[in-house]
Parts: sequence; structure tokens; C-alpha cells
Amino acid sequence: MVKAMSNHYFSSEPTSRLEKGLIKTFLKGREYTFLTATGLFSYKKIDNGTRLLIENMEIPERGSLLDIGCGIGVIGIVAAYESPELCVIMTDINPRATLIARENVDRYKLNNVQVKTGNLYEPVKNHDFDTIVSNPPISAGLRKVVEPLIRGSVDHLKHGGSIQLVVQSNTGCNALTRFLEQYLGECETISKGSGYRVLVAHKS
Repeated sequence: MVKAMSNHYFSSEPTSRLEKGLIKTFLKGREYTFLTATGLFSYKKIDNGTRLLIENMEIPERGSLLDIGCGIGVIGIVAAYESPELCVIMTDINPRATLIARENVDRYKLNNVQVKTGNLYEPVKNHDFDTIVSNPPISAGLRKVVEPLIRGSVDHLKHGGSIQLVVQSNTGCNALTRFLEQYLGECETISKGSGYRVLVAHKS
């Protein structure tokens, strides 16, 4: 049985005892089973924000996609499964998250996914992407984490590429909108539900 985590999931050195579990769910009309573990975000179920993003994100048929702050890898794995010709890279600062994400990638025998450990864009310094997706860790700090995530997208998106983020409507939404408008010039809401919004901005 998976027990409560004792440290923040946005951590490069998780200290909680590692206990694994399974999550079964339906996403985009398919049944998925994901390995999960203590010390990771929403480890007992797929949270409503992640679910809203997955159901509404714009997935390229081919090209490249970055799932930044991937956790157990749900967003990137669904994108890779939906678009087999798409190259997906998933990153997370938490080595426990990338360990579990790799195991989930292996469960689905996905050859179009790479998993890398590191903070924000450090693991993908020399890459640019058609799409960046994330359920950003608001609780880790808007200025410390979320603003650098959005600011960094400018250097890691191809022209015309998009960044797609999910955020609680009453927690951090205004700040994310401001950051997207500041660094990318525009922002739109493409979906709302369960107290969340999916925000999208494009690099011109």
C-alpha cells in the first residue's frame, strides 16, 4: 500500500521511503496502467489538472515534444502513444520520478521516448521542440520555478511551436498568463474544467 510522502515532489534528493503502486485510468479513450511511487506528485491517482491537459493538448503527429516536470510520465507517454512518429523527451528534477517514468515507458515498449533527469531545461540544452507541455509545480515557486520554465521555452521552442500548461483557475493562473504574455507575446485558454485551465502560447 502506498503511504503519504514526507518530502516535496519537486526535489533532486527525495528522502521518503520508496513504495511503489499502480494507477489504472482511461485517458483519451484508452485504458492505461501506470507505475507510481511515494515522494511523487499525485501518486495515488491522475490529478484533474493533468487529466484536463492530456484530454485537450495539441499533439503533433511528428516532430518533437518535451514533457517538462514529467513525474511518472503520464503526459509524455500518452503523447508518444497517440503519435508514434513523434519524438518525446521527458524530464524531471526528481530522480525517483525519472526512474518510475522509465519503467512506465518500458511497460508500453515505447521506442520514441527518452527520459532525462535534471532541473528544467538543463537536460535538453541543445534541443528545441515543436511542443512543450507541463503541469508546472506552482507550489515550488512562481518566480523560482514557473517563470524560468516559461522564460526558457523561448530558447527551446521552434518558430511556431507551442507551450501548453495546465494551472488551477484560482491559483497561479493570472501569474502564468502574465509570464506567457511577457515572454511569448500572447496566451489563450483552450480548455476549462474541474477548477483548471489549459493555457497555450506560441513562439512567433
